[in-house]
Amino acid sequence: MQRKLISFDWAIKRILRSKANFEILEGFLSELLFEDITILEILESESNQEQKDDKFNRLDIKVKNQKDEIILIEIQYDREMDYMQRILYASSKAIVEHMKESESYSKVTKIISISILYFDFGNGDDYIYKGTTNFIGLHNKSLLQLNEKQQELYKTDKVEKLYPEFYLIKIKNFNDNSKDTLDEWINFLKNEEIPDNPKAKGLLKAKETLDYLKMEDDERLDYNQYQKSLHDQASAYESTYVIGKIEGKKENSIEIALKSLEQGLSLETIKIITGLSDTELANLTNRRR
Repeated sequence: MQRKLISFDWAIKRILRSKANFEILEGFLSELLFEDITILEILESESNQEQKDDKFNRLDIKVKNQKDEIILIEIQYDREMDYMQRILYASSKAIVEHMKESESYSKVTKIISISILYFDFGNGDDYIYKGTTNFIGLHNKSLLQLNEKQQELYKTDKVEKLYPEFYLIKIKNFNDNSKDTLDEWINFLKNEEIPDNPKAKGLLKAKETLDYLKMEDDERLDYNQYQKSLHDQASAYESTYVIGKIEGKKENSIEIALKSLEQGLSLETIKIITGLSDTELANLTNRRR
C-alpha cells in the first residue's frame, strides 16, 4: 500500500529549506536539468522586497548552485493570463538583485526559472517545455556563435547559456506513465506517489522524509488546512469561471435560437445548431407568443 506523502509545494515551504534535506531538491533539479546539481544555499526571495506592492512576491524558493547560478522555483495553482510576463519579471529582478555595483556585464548572474503549473497554460500537448534565447540570422538562418575570446570570458561556448532559461512543467498533461527518471519526479509532483524502489535522484530520500504519518500533530493540522484551501480555490474557480463560461454559452445558444425562430427555421434545425433541448426550445417558442 502506498504511503501518503506530503505535497512538494508544502515541502518546499516547510521542509526542503533545511540543509539536511537539500538532497531531495538537488535530485529534482539534477533530473530536470540533466546535470548534477549541488545547492550551496537557499536565498531570501520575499523578505527583501523593496516595496510592499512588489509583484515578485509568490516565489516558492530561490537557490544558488555550485556554478553560482540562481534557480527560481515556483509552484503555481492560480490561473494567470499574464504568467509569461511574470516569470520574465521574476528572472529580471533576480538578475538585478544579484548584480554588485561596478561589476562588468560579464558578471550578470545566470538565472534558471522553473514553473510547476497545476492549471491549463497555453496550447501544447507536452508536459515539459524549455525556453532559451538564441540569435538566428534573418537571411541564411545561421546560429550566432561566441568567438574564442567570448568563450574564454563566459566559460561557455553557447549564447543561450548566457541568458535565463525557463522550464514550464504542465502537470495536467502528464499521462501517469513514467518512462524515465524525470517522469518519476513528475509523477510524484502530480500524484504524490513514489514507487518502492525509485531510480530518480532524490526520490528515495523524499519518500522517507515526506511521509504524512511522520508529521507532528500541529504540523499535520496546518498541512490539512493548507490542502483544504487549495480545494476551496479550485472550487471557487469552477464556480466562477467554468460555470460562468457554461452559462455564457447557454445564453449565446438562446440568442441564436431566438434569431433562428424569427427567420422561420424549423425546431429540429435549431436544435441541431444550438444543442438546446426540446423543453428549452418549447419554452422559447412560448416566450415569443
